[in-house]
Amino acid sequence: MRIIGIMSGTSHDGVDAVIVEIRDAGDSDPDIEVSVRRHLHMPYDDSLRNSIREAFSGGVEHICGLNFVMGEVFAQVALLLIQEAGLSPKDIDAIASHGQTVYHIPPAGLKRRGSTLQIGEASVIAEKTGILTISDFRTRDMAAGGHGAPLVPLPDYMLFKKPGIIRAVLNIGGIANVTIVKEALNDTLAFDIGPGNSLIDEAVVIYSEGAVRFDKNGALASAGTPHIPLLEELLMHQFFKQPPPKSTGREMFGAGLVKDILGHYGTLTQNDMLSTLTYLTAQSVFDAIRPYKPQEVIVSGGGSRNAFLMALLAELFGTKGCKVSSISSCGFLPEAKEAVCFAILGYLTLKHRPGNLPSATGASRQVLLGKITPGNSPVSY
Repeated sequence: MRIIGIMSGTSHDGVDAVIVEIRDAGDSDPDIEVSVRRHLHMPYDDSLRNSIREAFSGGVEHICGLNFVMGEVFAQVALLLIQEAGLSPKDIDAIASHGQTVYHIPPAGLKRRGSTLQIGEASVIAEKTGILTISDFRTRDMAAGGHGAPLVPLPDYMLFKKPGIIRAVLNIGGIANVTIVKEALNDTLAFDIGPGNSLIDEAVVIYSEGAVRFDKNGALASAGTPHIPLLEELLMHQFFKQPPPKSTGREMFGAGLVKDILGHYGTLTQNDMLSTLTYLTAQSVFDAIRPYKPQEVIVSGGGSRNAFLMALLAELFGTKGCKVSSISSCGFLPEAKEAVCFAILGYLTLKHRPGNLPSATGASRQVLLGKITPGNSPVSY
């Protein structure tokens, strides 16, 4: 089966799309063969990026319009990817689109019902491409009482399990999340850790007045010195103390928190602030993963391109004899991994197989994920 996976993450800097060929290994066998045929990254221009940022706290009219705009964008990237691969839309069985998260509210027991909103209208994608489209993967898990996140642990297990080895598959996007992959699926767990690039990126934007969007290779942070009192204060954040399952987003670790930090520590230099926030990501990741005693940490996402952050992680985990490496060492582009995972989730849905792990999301049971919007061809899957 040939599926396009589309992912626009919490960094909202662009969209990644992949064409993935998945070989059916049976309805009950968790082992599948996955081949990534082509990857495409389309960066967002400043206008679209600002429009997405506005949606995080925007009104209904803005979000309603942006939902269709993002559907157009995702359709365009899918068609361009198909063209670059030398294929036609008829060669693609389905599109699995995660969408762009604009708000995520984790459940809090009886106190609060969880909910989430990803935009990028699937009807627009299906209409523009003619391809069956699977979308809204998170909502069914939340309807079953889960957090709707993380959803990648089952694909992570399928892709990265290794006999006799505990692997931590770490994704550092805007938010950092991890799957602890053990030999048995029932022993695998996953959860959101906290800030990945989100606080660093927000601080860069504020200090540069929008001229720069991220700290390339961690160059600015590496030239600074972490402010230990601030670092210790941030590490006391309540989210770090919560046990899994747990999920978070920019609502907690985004612009609001950065502005609050700058309000109290505004005298810090840019480099010292970025150094502190980079140390926060590294230390919180280490603290979260260390209890599971992995032998390997495999890093994907934009954070894997931050040389300073990767060096900090290697130093911290090295004290425990644990190797840290980019997911590129496993044959995957760091930016493509999440899109590959959602292509796999789309495949599982079409095969009538559950895609969530209740041990990771807190859902009451395993469920089929996503909503299916037919393309131009009769539905048969």
